[in-house]
Amino acid sequence: MHITLESDYAIRIVLYLSQIQKRAEAKNISENTEVTLRFALKILRKLVAAGIVKSFKGTQGGYELNKAPAEITLAEVIETVEGTYYLSRCLDPQLGCNRENRSSPYCKVQREFARISDYVRKEMQGITFDKLV
Repeated sequence: MHITLESDYAIRIVLYLSQIQKRAEAKNISENTEVTLRFALKILRKLVAAGIVKSFKGTQGGYELNKAPAEITLAEVIETVEGTYYLSRCLDPQLGCNRENRSSPYCKVQREFARISDYVRKEMQGITFDKLV
C-alpha cells in the first residue's frame, strides 16, 4: 500500500514552498522538486483551488503558500489530490458497500478498515509542514 505519485509530488511542492517562504515560479518549483513542469502545474491548480497555495499572474507572478506551514496538514495536501483517505474502497460513500447482509464477516472486516482509516487520517492531520521543514 502506498500513496500515489501525484500525492508524493504535491507533498514535495508544499514542502518546497514551506522551506523557501516566498513566491516561486512554476519552473523553479518544478526543478527544485523534480516534478515535471506539466505535472507540477496540474498539482498547483489543485492546491490553489483548495486554498493551500495562491497564484500570482504577470511578470512578478508565481506561487506561494496561502497559509503558514503550521496550518497545512499532510492530510489536507494528500486529500486535496486523492480525496478522503480510505483503506478500502468499500468505505468510500461514493462507491458504497453493495453487501446486503451487514452482519457478514466481510462487514466486520470493513469496520476494522474504517477504524484503521480514521486512525491514519487523524495521524496525518497531526503532521503539519512546519514540522517537516
